[in-house]
Amino acid sequence: MAKFDIIAATGCPTGIAHTFMAKEALEKAAAERGLTIKVETHGQVGVENELTKSEIAGAKAVVVAADKDVQAERFAGKRMVSVGVSKALSVEAAGKLIDRALAAKGDDSVAAAADVEDEVEEKESIGHIIYKHLMNGVSHMLVFVVAGGVLTAVSFLWGITSFDSTASDYNSFAAMLKIIGGIAMNLMVPVLSAYIAESIGKRPALVPGFVAGMIAIQGLPVNAETGMIDAGGAGVGFGFLGGIVGGFLAGYVILLLEKVFSKLPKNLDGLKAIFLYPLFSTAIVGLVMLGISGPMAAINTAMMDFLKGLSASGAIVLGLAIGCMCAVDMGGPVNKAAYVTGTAMLTEALAAGVGTDTYNFGTNFMAAVSAACIVPPLITTFAVVVGKKYFSQEDHDAGIVNLILGCTHITEGAIPFMTKNIWPVMPIMMLGSSIASILTIMFNVHDPAPHGGFLVLPVVENGPLWVLAILIGAVVGGILFVAFKKYDFEKNQKAAPAAKPVEAPKAAAVEAPKSEAADFVKVENVFVAEDFASRDEALSFVSNQAVKAGIANDADAVMNAFLAREAEGTTGMMEGFAIPHAKSDAITEAAVIVVKDESGVTGWDTMDGAPVNVAIALLIPGAQAGTTHLKILSKVAEALMDEDFRATVKGSTDAAEIAKTINARLV
Repeated sequence: MAKFDIIAATGCPTGIAHTFMAKEALEKAAAERGLTIKVETHGQVGVENELTKSEIAGAKAVVVAADKDVQAERFAGKRMVSVGVSKALSVEAAGKLIDRALAAKGDDSVAAAADVEDEVEEKESIGHIIYKHLMNGVSHMLVFVVAGGVLTAVSFLWGITSFDSTASDYNSFAAMLKIIGGIAMNLMVPVLSAYIAESIGKRPALVPGFVAGMIAIQGLPVNAETGMIDAGGAGVGFGFLGGIVGGFLAGYVILLLEKVFSKLPKNLDGLKAIFLYPLFSTAIVGLVMLGISGPMAAINTAMMDFLKGLSASGAIVLGLAIGCMCAVDMGGPVNKAAYVTGTAMLTEALAAGVGTDTYNFGTNFMAAVSAACIVPPLITTFAVVVGKKYFSQEDHDAGIVNLILGCTHITEGAIPFMTKNIWPVMPIMMLGSSIASILTIMFNVHDPAPHGGFLVLPVVENGPLWVLAILIGAVVGGILFVAFKKYDFEKNQKAAPAAKPVEAPKAAAVEAPKSEAADFVKVENVFVAEDFASRDEALSFVSNQAVKAGIANDADAVMNAFLAREAEGTTGMMEGFAIPHAKSDAITEAAVIVVKDESGVTGWDTMDGAPVNVAIALLIPGAQAGTTHLKILSKVAEALMDEDFRATVKGSTDAAEIAKTINARLV
């Protein structure tokens, strides 16, 4: 069975984009550090690349980047960091998580801290815990909403009353689609409630969770004639808010019952699971839910009235609110709040029936939400096509892919673009989405399907105007995005070092970059027979040699830069290697200094606990911190994964051979 240095689990509410973006970032960050990693994903199709018990046991550290339950209790006692999935979407962020996990102390808690300052951050906040439980319910609920909503919408292709056997446009197949879609949509709240509960109280909480969800959609039955509670009467449901309350209630009731029944004999565990937990939890949760049905129904009605009142303030106010919420975090909690609100209102709209005010408002609201979610990826597509010269090839390729993601209502494709320049890219995305939402409301577009993007266009009322609204938002946002990238590109061009003189021979111009790469490691900067008492002594030696070689002008500043990096996380790798790196304005040119100590430098924290025999020290001018630094570091980290490279550098005493071997990997 293969062993991994790092194991990780990722998961986002929808399980579509964030989950796999975090996986890729963690894998790249681990590779940069010469570490092996296995990432388990909790996506919409379920758990993939599942971690085994032996893999968990053999790992050095664990990274959990998830906004849903990933059964983190499996990792108890391991070195671990647990954060939301949004904190692992870039290679740099993922790398910091890996470093912190390796530096953490293993204990019996689910999350452990690397140091005193990180401890507060490492421990999940109450807000994140609540959000994680909530998103576990939302992620399970969304598939019911999508399936039910789309099937219901498709039934309208035969006519808006084709499900009604007394209508002139009646169609039996359409009626069956409407029935199936309605059943799926009606399961939305019970599933939401059940899986919030399951996230808290595990499997025993499913029963009271489902019951709480059913009560939330049915309310407290009252006999119309007597005004008394009556099982045969009718109640007023209190929607998805009630489902959320019921889910948390059911989950924590189970935790309470576990404590109450903890003193029962061990041989009664089977009785607790099959009888005591479901019986008592259902009774307690059911009574509480029925008892609060009145106030909850009033709150639910007030919320819907507020949104309708917002609509009365005009399309601009409502559209601006929807657009900003959907684009501010690209599929994060604010985006999900807007989307879930839209699906809840759509559920009420479809239940009210075509032609009613509730239907018209709910489907118009849903259309505005969908438009706002579609626009951000399309903004990036427009920008990389129109302003291609201002984007890297990687960004260009991602922008083209976003055409597909945007057209199918997947907002998360725009995240990599926003994380690189939150300001002003986030406001640009929010503006584009708001324009699309406002125009959608003004154009009186109605979307009876909760997902699918342009795939559900046949069932969208005023579909061409909806597409027009989305395109206008995407083009306006795209123009602004290109303008920003043009400004940024030209600014960087001016700041870049002057190019070679025009009159220089062409051959020299071609050879210059090659020579520059070959000079990163000079033979005179490779020291093969040193003896250091400690890590700091080795770093001090490198700092002083940098000044002697004309690479830097202040040894103390370089030393401080080395130590500052070590304080963030050790640069000690495995099998006797370390990659210390200093970024400082005191360094005048990018260079690499190599020192070897055959006896090994002790006290340098490494991944495998072995002393450091070879330190490949990177010295980077402050102005090149995000460019040359990352390029050299990634190439050295990649080289350390090559067994032949490690053997040559570690085994050789020839400075020229070592310099040549390392330079070959930096070209």
